[in-house]
Amino acid sequence: MNVRKLRLFDTENAFSSENRDEYEKDYARLIQSPAFRRLQGKSQVFGAGTGDYYRTRLTHSLEVSQIAREVGRRLNKTEPFLALREHPGLVIEPEVVECASLAHDLGHPPFGHKGEEVLHRLLAADYGLNYEGNAQNYRILMFLEKRAGSDSGLDLTSAVLLGINKYPFSLGEPGRMKGVYPMEWVDGIEYLREQWQMPKGCATLEAQLMDLCDDIAYSTHDIEDGIRAGKIQMNRSFFEDDRLVAHTVQEIVEDQGNSAVGWDQVDIAGMVRQVFTLYLEQWEAIYNACGRETSRARREMKARWVSQFAARVGIIDDPAAGWKKVTFVRDGEQDLELLRTMEILKKLAWVTLIKDFRVQRLQKRSEILLQRLWESFKDETTGRLIIPPDWIESYERQQDVWPWPRMVADYIAGMTDAYAEKVYGELYASRTGSIYERD
Repeated sequence: MNVRKLRLFDTENAFSSENRDEYEKDYARLIQSPAFRRLQGKSQVFGAGTGDYYRTRLTHSLEVSQIAREVGRRLNKTEPFLALREHPGLVIEPEVVECASLAHDLGHPPFGHKGEEVLHRLLAADYGLNYEGNAQNYRILMFLEKRAGSDSGLDLTSAVLLGINKYPFSLGEPGRMKGVYPMEWVDGIEYLREQWQMPKGCATLEAQLMDLCDDIAYSTHDIEDGIRAGKIQMNRSFFEDDRLVAHTVQEIVEDQGNSAVGWDQVDIAGMVRQVFTLYLEQWEAIYNACGRETSRARREMKARWVSQFAARVGIIDDPAAGWKKVTFVRDGEQDLELLRTMEILKKLAWVTLIKDFRVQRLQKRSEILLQRLWESFKDETTGRLIIPPDWIESYERQQDVWPWPRMVADYIAGMTDAYAEKVYGELYASRTGSIYERD
């Protein structure tokens, strides 16, 4: 049995064509799913619908998949051990990484990270439950989405499911903040990891590659959007501003998740200034080479940084975990300097875009909106009257494994930004929409 192509439910491919490879079927199931289409209406940084130019969750996911697929192809040519396929988790198939990248943000609710934060706070406060975007991916893929012949999600191959699983833990474990909800962990992901004989706490190479390419996209594409919006000004007074440096350093110090890149080995403020200076110098050179045309320079700048990061992705031994690590590599060792550079660019995007007071106003509005939607739906007696009938029918069929609070969170999380605004308007605005509009 090829455990990489194992499906949890449709084990005999009774409901799928035999004329395509299994990963081609996964790709088709993903891009034709409603959850994938809804990504076009979910915020990346700027609110969905802000403008034609700016990225949404959909375009971000497409860009991550392109980077990951190309890097995966290169690694198969440059890393001889991959050809040995000595373990199902020590394999990189570009088609799998592409699918995992397309699916990695399905669990994000409307209004970006603020939506995730609000839903988690509301679930935790009222019911002691949690909401986490990575875990919600599996709610969608293994439970909420439906396909012909199956009532168990999209029933993707194990390689793709584990390729999304960058946090291979159950959220049922005390203190765990990222991972998989207990239902999907026990009924699927833990079983697949056992079938693969995956080391405890280790992610597959494909999941690691997807995660790193997500960071590459975030640290380059979001900055491009920021330059286009005028939030990142390409001049010396902007990059040499002591407040910008201080805010970037503060974000780095307060981020508990990036300590592994060795910040204790460097002068953080000094390195931030160094990266900012390098970035501006590169911009000035590219800007002049592009005939001082801002739009061309912006795209070329983004492309060069993506190429620089992607070209340095490699695989090294991870003695601490007894596994392999996908990371930036230089001279056979992990390139901590480049990892720190990428983190600085990510924080630059964060402090100039997310922390902008106008974006914060939008986030405050979205917080109020989501809280009021939650208050409207959380009581089952009244919620049943105003949640679409197909959701109620699904809930009644599966309420033994689908408690009402989780169903409400699933319903809200699946909304696009615009649909959440629409429902909020119907419930709280001074005017009402047509009753003939289709949800």
